[in-house]
Amino acid sequence: MNGVGFKPILALRLLTLKLVAKTLFGLEPILAQELKDLGAKNTVVLNRAVEFEGNQELIYHANLALRTALRILVPVTNFQAHNDRHLYSLAGKVNWEKYLKLDQTFVIDSTANSKRFTHSQYAAQKVKDAIVDQFKAKTGKRPSVSISNPDVRINLHISENDVNIALDSSGESLEKRGYRTESNEAPISEVLAAAIVLFAGWDQKVPLLDAMTGSGTIAIEAALIATNSAPGLHRAFAFQNWMDYDKALFDRLQLELRNAITQSDAKILARDIDASTISIAKRNAMRAGVIDNIAFECIDFNESLPFSDSALILMNPPYGERLVDPDEMIEFYHQIGFRFKHFYENHTAWVISSNLAAMKRLGLKPDKRIKLFNGSLECRLNKYSLFKGKRIDQTQH
Repeated sequence: MNGVGFKPILALRLLTLKLVAKTLFGLEPILAQELKDLGAKNTVVLNRAVEFEGNQELIYHANLALRTALRILVPVTNFQAHNDRHLYSLAGKVNWEKYLKLDQTFVIDSTANSKRFTHSQYAAQKVKDAIVDQFKAKTGKRPSVSISNPDVRINLHISENDVNIALDSSGESLEKRGYRTESNEAPISEVLAAAIVLFAGWDQKVPLLDAMTGSGTIAIEAALIATNSAPGLHRAFAFQNWMDYDKALFDRLQLELRNAITQSDAKILARDIDASTISIAKRNAMRAGVIDNIAFECIDFNESLPFSDSALILMNPPYGERLVDPDEMIEFYHQIGFRFKHFYENHTAWVISSNLAAMKRLGLKPDKRIKLFNGSLECRLNKYSLFKGKRIDQTQH
């Protein structure tokens, strides 16, 4: 589509639109499946995103229920721009009064991978100028920009000459569930934590051990999955500020999702070496509404014993990014591998880390390796089947 004649947001409830769900690198297949489970049609896996078709109800539902999405974008227009003046001109052809009120604040989040537009913030400035100049010409007044708490978020994505402008229906990233108001030094993203549980294929019949729980995120996301609790029930969304916001529809979806929460007999244990960290994790679990679904223990994993004959172990150990001596982390991972090998037979472990050299010192051959990112850090999520004796003895049976 080359042009700016996109249907106004006021008609969303009647339209089937091409929408985009953003995610982290490597999580696209899981997100695509989540979308299909919600009823999305014609899903297409992109880079760090999934394109799909849906209506206003699905926009609301996706924001409330998706576990591995970062934000849901509603396209406004796309076109080709060859310089900043062209970008300003074409962005100004959109009737922004359909999307933004004069008394509302807005912000433009921008990314650019282009030889012509080398600075994404400068490109965002040109689109911002096009919007405020249009309002000034029509009304004599300008809407204000708010970086910290805008009413409307606009997403600008430029790839070479291709410009895509969309409304961000989510607002704050969907990984911000609202329960983690406290965290330890290097917490794992809620979206990544949920993805690890889903990658592991946890069937909720075997117990789950979050072996180095930190802020409790992996255990909490596992409990939300086990109880069928939608992750977005405790937060607000940008679409609630849109001119076509349907409060009755949103309230109905929230009620349906709350009624869908179930009791769970799944056993989830969160362990950590630090007592203050365990206290933080407990408070986060309480805010998430799953404190009764998780048991907590303060224990050093390298002195720990299994709490079940067989369990799924999920582990996000320290990566050693802040350590001066890398040998300390090498030895730390070696001890983890020793504990796995000699005390946790008949278990399955999934370990995520950016310290690939230390991961090798676990001394275990992974059944599976998945490339992911924790923030800016390239990581591997490795699966290990733990058993007594040598691997060759297992393969001969």
